[in-house]
Amino acid sequence: MSGFGHYDRTAKEVEREIIKRCILLRLDWRDAATMRALAREALECTAECRLGLLRAPDYARRGKGELFALAELMLNTMRQSAQIGVHTSGGPVWKAFGRALYEESLRAGTGTAKA
Repeated sequence: MSGFGHYDRTAKEVEREIIKRCILLRLDWRDAATMRALAREALECTAECRLGLLRAPDYARRGKGELFALAELMLNTMRQSAQIGVHTSGGPVWKAFGRALYEESLRAGTGTAKA
């Protein structure tokens, strides 16, 4: 990486797509229990599981797979920006889901939030 990236713009774009999937799935990101349940599911979903969700003909299952993939993209964006000293932050929806991922990863004993 050249040290130059549009991390803030990427984070905003990913957040916008996460919001769309939450609306599609009728998820209330202000409900911590809902976000924790979704985070638990994301953390337990293997690569094969995510691929199955992304290929599902049912739009709700596919939307959930897309949401999990977007979470991974957001985490990677934040990780890459941090490596070059740039602080990147998502908006309120990402913060709700990201917090739930973090809390569930601690609860599961993995210590890392990886959707």
